[in-house]
Amino acid sequence: MRCRARAGRRGACGYNLGEDRRVNNFSAALNAYIEQVREWGQREVRRAGLEADRNGAPLPPDHPYFAAYVDFRRRHPVPADDGAVPEGPAVRMAAINEENAYWDRGMGVAAPGPGLPAPIVTAAGTPEQRERFLGPFRGTDIPRWGSFALTEPSGGSDTAAFRTRATRTDRGYLLNGAKCFIGNAARADWVLVQANLDPEKGRAGQRSFFVERGNRGMTGIKIEKKMGLRAYESVSFILEDCEVPHDNILGGERPERTSKSSAYGATMGTLNTTRVGVAASAVGLARSAYDEALNFATQSGAFKSIRVRDRLEVMYRQLRAAWLMTLRAAWKADNRIPNIVDASMAKVFAAETAQDLASAGMEIVGLEAGAGHHLVEKLFRDAKALNIVEGTGQIQRIIMARNLVGLPR
Repeated sequence: MRCRARAGRRGACGYNLGEDRRVNNFSAALNAYIEQVREWGQREVRRAGLEADRNGAPLPPDHPYFAAYVDFRRRHPVPADDGAVPEGPAVRMAAINEENAYWDRGMGVAAPGPGLPAPIVTAAGTPEQRERFLGPFRGTDIPRWGSFALTEPSGGSDTAAFRTRATRTDRGYLLNGAKCFIGNAARADWVLVQANLDPEKGRAGQRSFFVERGNRGMTGIKIEKKMGLRAYESVSFILEDCEVPHDNILGGERPERTSKSSAYGATMGTLNTTRVGVAASAVGLARSAYDEALNFATQSGAFKSIRVRDRLEVMYRQLRAAWLMTLRAAWKADNRIPNIVDASMAKVFAAETAQDLASAGMEIVGLEAGAGHHLVEKLFRDAKALNIVEGTGQIQRIIMARNLVGLPR
């Protein structure tokens, strides 16, 4: 087979996700929005991500990129549930996350906005909290961030092992504990902190609290140095008698513990949804690694090697399977079909696919990648984190085992 290199974002003679989108029957409206995201990514996102990677640190909050991003989102808002785009929110999120991550996964996380807490606050917050904490993000030209603090140094994201405690006082609540690897926490207007209010009740005793910027009880703020995904902040901090008022407990002080609209239920439900988003991001990163490897192999002549061609074919199959698995989990979410296993399976498989394809890309590109002179080397470093964030691969396997073969919780 004769293969000719082509300019542009797609592989020279192989995988073309644009074709796959037509196979998946994405609507013209959603594809039109993705095309806008693609143009923005090609023009701005990859360049900003490479700058952050070279600097070894996130871009500062006042970097011109973030103001430009806010303007882009104002002019091109994400399609809403208004009928203009027929796809459900989970499929829309997957399609958009995949395209964003193709250009730079880290910059996607660094983007201004309320971030992960937004659906939690929307589902479980009081009307006053929704307006107070989410309202400032609407219609603003100023980059703002929100943050969600779940992970702890001793137990990771295992909610059963949380040590951060909340104690009720006459003036509100005192929080004591430590959090780590919290995205965008140093620049956020507020951090939604998960803490244990009643340890005897286990997970049902956990609540979330808004800790606003400048709170003196939030100390030891440190932006971690990372191997990959350097474009966004991963922050560690200590909560030492961190006082928050009564109205900063998510959902108010009413005792809701089992409803999906409760604070804990909303948090866990959101994490299940975001696993699909991480899977989609992993597919986007993997597709970028595939394209880089394929273009290099074509342009350098390495494509003549049977071993290289066979490796690229395996990469294609992995990529295709990961994308279809992710879309299945998203489709189930949109149709209110239980997707706990599907979401965990997609997250594990897509994250491992990203690592496999980035590693294979390193082998195909060779010395240029090993010396750090090729994009695939950055993708190799970025890919590792995708098997860790939003619940490690090991945690996802435990979740699947519990639901598939009835292992004890």
